[in-house]
Amino acid sequence: MSVLTRDEAQTRAQLLDVHRYTVELDLTTGEDTFDSRTVIHFTARAAGDTFVEVKPAVLRSATLDGRPLDPETLQENRLPLTGLTPGGHELRIDADMRYSRTGEGMHRFTDPSDGEVYVYTQLFLDDVQRVFAAFDQPDLKAVFEVAVTAPEDWTVLGNGIATHTGGGRWRCAPTPPLATYFVAVAAGPWHSVRTEHAGLPFGLHCRRSLAPHLDADAEELFEITRQCYDRYHEKFEEPYPFDSYDQAFVPEFNSGAMENPGLVTFRDEFVYRSAVTDTQRQTRAMVIAHEMAHMWFGDLVTLAWWDDIWLNESFAEYMGYQTLTEATRFTDTWVDFGITRKAWGYDADQRPSTHPVAPAPEAVPDTASALLNFDGISYAKGASALRQLVAWLGEKDFLAGINLHFTRHKFANATLADFIDSLSQTTDRDVHAWAERWLGTTGVDTLTPQTAEAGGGWSLTVAREGSRPHRVAVAAYDQDPVETGRLVLRERFELDVPQRETRTAAGRRPALVVLNDGDLSYAKVRLDAASWDTALRSLSGIPDPLTRAVVWNAARDMVRDGELAPAAYLDAARAHLPRESDLAVVQGVLAFASGQLADCYLPPGRRPAALSSVTAVCRDLMRHTEDGRDPGLRLTAVRHFIDAAARPENLQEWINDGSVPGGPELDPELRWRVLCRLSVLGATDEAAIAAELDRDPSAAGQEGAARCRAALPDPESKEAAWERMFRSDSLSNYLFIATAQGFWQPEQAGLVRDYVHRYYPDSVALAARRGPAMAEAAGRHAFPAHHVDAEALRLGEKCLRDDEMTPALHRKLADQIDDLRRALAVQEADRENGPDREN
Repeated sequence: MSVLTRDEAQTRAQLLDVHRYTVELDLTTGEDTFDSRTVIHFTARAAGDTFVEVKPAVLRSATLDGRPLDPETLQENRLPLTGLTPGGHELRIDADMRYSRTGEGMHRFTDPSDGEVYVYTQLFLDDVQRVFAAFDQPDLKAVFEVAVTAPEDWTVLGNGIATHTGGGRWRCAPTPPLATYFVAVAAGPWHSVRTEHAGLPFGLHCRRSLAPHLDADAEELFEITRQCYDRYHEKFEEPYPFDSYDQAFVPEFNSGAMENPGLVTFRDEFVYRSAVTDTQRQTRAMVIAHEMAHMWFGDLVTLAWWDDIWLNESFAEYMGYQTLTEATRFTDTWVDFGITRKAWGYDADQRPSTHPVAPAPEAVPDTASALLNFDGISYAKGASALRQLVAWLGEKDFLAGINLHFTRHKFANATLADFIDSLSQTTDRDVHAWAERWLGTTGVDTLTPQTAEAGGGWSLTVAREGSRPHRVAVAAYDQDPVETGRLVLRERFELDVPQRETRTAAGRRPALVVLNDGDLSYAKVRLDAASWDTALRSLSGIPDPLTRAVVWNAARDMVRDGELAPAAYLDAARAHLPRESDLAVVQGVLAFASGQLADCYLPPGRRPAALSSVTAVCRDLMRHTEDGRDPGLRLTAVRHFIDAAARPENLQEWINDGSVPGGPELDPELRWRVLCRLSVLGATDEAAIAAELDRDPSAAGQEGAARCRAALPDPESKEAAWERMFRSDSLSNYLFIATAQGFWQPEQAGLVRDYVHRYYPDSVALAARRGPAMAEAAGRHAFPAHHVDAEALRLGEKCLRDDEMTPALHRKLADQIDDLRRALAVQEADRENGPDREN
């Protein structure tokens, strides 16, 4: 498929003014294709030629102003429109379009629980042409009138309120001007829960088989939605700009959610079938808040070209966390951001593929390159930069600038320059200079405290590696004289970095000095030797969970940079996690310890000891939660114990009994988790997997079975899984991911070593056949990340020189191979310094 270049988009935007689309979709024509009829009303400002995008199975007919166009002139996804004259035009396209099984375009899903069929659109970034013909670029906004014919027992949802007119025909209310990628349709026998708020209809929708689970959480979901809606109306002067607010939880969705105006689509894993932690509920609530923020920033005011997509995502990311903290029961959301999301940004920003938060326009020359920037930089780093901007400007001036931006550009398009200009109008600070330093540069600054004690006082100088200005808080802690291991805050003060002068204070040097306390800036921080010694003894005694998250992140960064032995991190986890009260911190530390650290940063011979440390922590946490007062913490410990178990006996006993001693009962998620680990350890077989699938034939059960089958430690199972992933093209996106997750296991390195060689040519071929979404899945989930050796690195670097690789796969592999290079460096640093060093 031809990609659209920025130059082509600018040329077309100068030529055309698009007014209205009338789209008719018929979803009753079969299992493989659907009918798509489109009428586009547009004006040409001058005489000229252009094209419209459409990617049909069959292009039946096309007419321009009543004049037939030859369908044979369609080249890939472009139908030429030649000889346009100044003035109004009408384009009609009649086509047969293919359903998708990769989460792109019009995705079709059959629920294995009951055989019901559901379809939904996902048109970001340039997939509208898989559903109907369009001038597919974000700055040609238009009104959309969508009609859908569906089976009689289906419900149709759209951007505007959908009305059933009889005979399976539904008509959606005309939209305000929208970018093409925001058009949304979801159709099927949905289970729906509806209410009204502020005069608007609100709806929740999911598959019928998930109805009891949605009903159980409906009030919580509506409460979060109402709270965010009301808080945004306190912040923003422009009212919510659409006629309804539906939230549809759809199957096999590639992203977390999509901000379609009036019809937000979410991955339906957010309809919880099994027990979850409160941190998971917080994550779901944050996604709700994030997507609602997009209704203003993204939908009401839309980017002109894809170089500014970061601004949409960074704004929604910042607003999602901040609004959740202000308006809901989830008041510690920035802890989860700091321990989880921010690490994503730091990691991305240290790879060769890093890019500025706001890339130069020439760095995003086409739609294929735009897709590459959906990463930790556009989300987590960008949100961190905005958080620092708010700290620097003050929230009042920041919101004044935001509201001016909405007023100036509502229902239109805007650029970063427009955004910065709006902010500049509401403050006397130099926002342009701030943007140049924060948004136009790459990499992570490192801040290191240098403390000294003399003359009855102590001093602090902050050394900076990097170029950005930072306004950071510094926390100084002393040991509690009464309670051993507990720290008390002596003082908290703010510094501008670079400093104009050394900061001095009376009294002895504090036991612990933490830079970036409150996590308001974006930088790696280091601890001085005395502070790290205090942290090793008293980390869990720091009273503020966000400060603890900053210290844990510092330790994580030091491991990744070869400055802290992995064993020292594990020792800290062993000492302090059993006394940790914040669930997000526990989850983040355990995930790093059992994932990157045990699986990649330690050589295979030391992995069992690392996993033993993880399971010991989990046993301690389970003992501490036997009284039932913290079920989320207990569930977290049980999950990580299962994943790290080296022997099958306990797990086999749990699955036979249907519960963990002292709780919890094994719900479907835990049963599949246990069975997958037993598969890895060679302690189960196909018969047990089939029996579990009979017990749970749901979509999640199908994925669980695929994961378990791929994890079985025998050559036949591995070859069968490989064939399903890379040869048959029959797996949906979710089943591919599940199979890939089961395939590579550190315990089976010898069994699958030959597949490391096969991975590269097979993934390149798959990406070319199945497109960007599957390229992303192959690069992220099917990559042999646990094979950390020089030969694996050589193979990867050789593959990156393949000129035929698709951009989506190339970017993902470049990141994976750099992570592999880092893992080798961490192992080498650990060998050189000895496994027992502490800093």
